[in-house]
Amino acid sequence: MTDRRTELKEALAATGRGDRQSLERVYEMTSSKVFSTIVRIVRQRERAEDILQEVYVKVWRRAARFDPAKGSPITWLCAIARNSALNDLRRSGRKQEIPDDEFPEVADTNLVAADDWLCAAEDSAALEKCLEELRGDHRRSIKMAFFEGFSHSELAEKVNVPLGTMKSWIKRGLAGLRGCLGG
Repeated sequence: MTDRRTELKEALAATGRGDRQSLERVYEMTSSKVFSTIVRIVRQRERAEDILQEVYVKVWRRAARFDPAKGSPITWLCAIARNSALNDLRRSGRKQEIPDDEFPEVADTNLVAADDWLCAAEDSAALEKCLEELRGDHRRSIKMAFFEGFSHSELAEKVNVPLGTMKSWIKRGLAGLRGCLGG
């Protein structure tokens, strides 16, 4: 797995130098994970596919800015994907959501090392444990904001609480997670 991680870093660096074949390799190695990040937020396959294309255009333009000392390539790519998906939601609003079972599982034959993925099993288990220790309203708000891409105002409207209350719940919940996770 370390070889794949190194290969991805090298391909991203070469992309930053203008190598189109390296961008293709970055896409091959990461697109299924990036797509799943996007589809979780926008909940529409067609929109997610359009956003995926936008993400890799941004990667082409910004690859030279990637700094491996600040994080892994997959984390950087997923951050671009998440931000792109959230921006799309803000621009166009949420359309009718498709239930989870409407999306087929995407086989990922190009696995990136688990410790490079945002939700590595060990970290994911620790996060889940810490989330369960939060108050219910804090936990639900954080999950909907960070894993489903709802804005604070959308959440406040959805659960019928003032915006200030929602912001407070999320802030307190994140403080609780930091304490629990030792951050």
